[in-house]
Amino acid sequence: MQTALENLSKEDLLKVISIRDEKIDHLRQERDYLKSQVEMYQRMQFGQKRERFEGDPNQTFLPFGAGPDEAEQQQEETREKIEYVRKRPNHKGRAKLPRHLPVEEIGIHPEGDLSEMVCIGKEITEELECEPAKFYIKRYIRYKYAAKNGEGVRIADLPERVIDKGIPGAGLLAMILTGKYADHLPLYRQKHIFARENIQIPSSTMEGWTKEALIKLQPLYERLVFDTKAKGYLQVDETPIKVLDSDRKGATHQGYYWVYHAPLDNTVLFDYSPTRGGIAAVPMLGNFKGYLQTDGYAVYEKYGKKKEVTHLACWAHARREFEKALDSDKQRAEKALLMIQKLYAVERQAKQENLSPEQIKELRLAESLPVINELGKWIFEEIKNTLPKSQIGKAMAYAYARWDALSAYLYDGNLQIDNNLVENAIRPVSLGRKNYLFAGSHEAAQRAAMIYSFFAICKKHEVNPFQWLKYTLENIMTINHKNIKDLYPQNYNNMVQQSNM
Repeated sequence: MQTALENLSKEDLLKVISIRDEKIDHLRQERDYLKSQVEMYQRMQFGQKRERFEGDPNQTFLPFGAGPDEAEQQQEETREKIEYVRKRPNHKGRAKLPRHLPVEEIGIHPEGDLSEMVCIGKEITEELECEPAKFYIKRYIRYKYAAKNGEGVRIADLPERVIDKGIPGAGLLAMILTGKYADHLPLYRQKHIFARENIQIPSSTMEGWTKEALIKLQPLYERLVFDTKAKGYLQVDETPIKVLDSDRKGATHQGYYWVYHAPLDNTVLFDYSPTRGGIAAVPMLGNFKGYLQTDGYAVYEKYGKKKEVTHLACWAHARREFEKALDSDKQRAEKALLMIQKLYAVERQAKQENLSPEQIKELRLAESLPVINELGKWIFEEIKNTLPKSQIGKAMAYAYARWDALSAYLYDGNLQIDNNLVENAIRPVSLGRKNYLFAGSHEAAQRAAMIYSFFAICKKHEVNPFQWLKYTLENIMTINHKNIKDLYPQNYNNMVQQSNM
């Protein structure tokens, strides 16, 4: 054999080596496949036991809050940051009109002589009307007083302003930021809106106002980061954002918003990173303990395998893989989708009946666990006779590779069946980038992450983002650092009610 190889030309020898390498790769793939089959068999041949999800009564509960020492340290950091920035319904028929709006009544009487007639009633027709945004100048007049004996002059201090020596008030800044980040109106479009009211504001000036207003929110955002790290249940996803590259004129860099949603209290945190690599999640997930729910992105696997983390997968992503297979293997894809549909029917039942977390867990163990076991056994049998590269093969592989994580939502009635809540929080970014296309710098992208976080929380708690932002900008520079959480959007309605009492 050695002699035969020596007689081959260099080109033929390379072909022989290539064929050998292909055979080795094939054997490795076959080995990995058989290994995964054995692991799958060990997990699924007898079905999953109810006791597995009922929990160990002696098990220590996962943390759902920060320790007192950490909280005290964060309060001090918040105080310092405040000091720093201080210095620097379904439509059915005709829609009902909101009753909190002022009413302008216009009486209309029939024409002609009515002196011989008596009014016997009236018909009322209402329409919703509006006027363009009202702009006005707020003029502070501070009167000076001099002592009669000539020993000094007194004048009142100016109220704290969002931008010292700047002309925009908190309401105007709130309107600009809400327009850009909630209503997806780039600043150049807002410039034209102002121009229609004969108010000329240069684009560069508006950009400076936006930056300064966002900087004022930094202490509140950093407190949100601290609180989010302490949550015991997070859903995570990421979405791209283009950022101008300072080193190459006109070029853009592909950055990412990493989005963390805490389902138990409906808070959202956007965190910008120039990369999609695993290092981007270290600040938030490096010391995370609890339930972590993600899609199938490989970066999350490392965090999900940590001892103090229970990794949850997303049934919506698993379902999408089977939906893709409807065209190529309708019979088997429909069978899988019907069983997944049963799992979601249980979730709808729990929501409609407004069940407690304990009741939800009991319902899932009774109704969902048998379906999960049935689906798992079916996948195990079918995957043996399925081409791995076919779409139905990929769908089956996606599911059984994450089977434990897909089943883990049965552990607690507080857990979600999928990651849809965090995906919903990301949608405003998708709409925004279609309008303003890119962020001006990495720093600008991170500042935008702050306001995206708070506006997402406003949406989840049905808080008017403009009203919340105006109130926050007016109060964040004077609030006691220990009470800064009062400015969270979810606390806004209570704060306003208290201030009106």
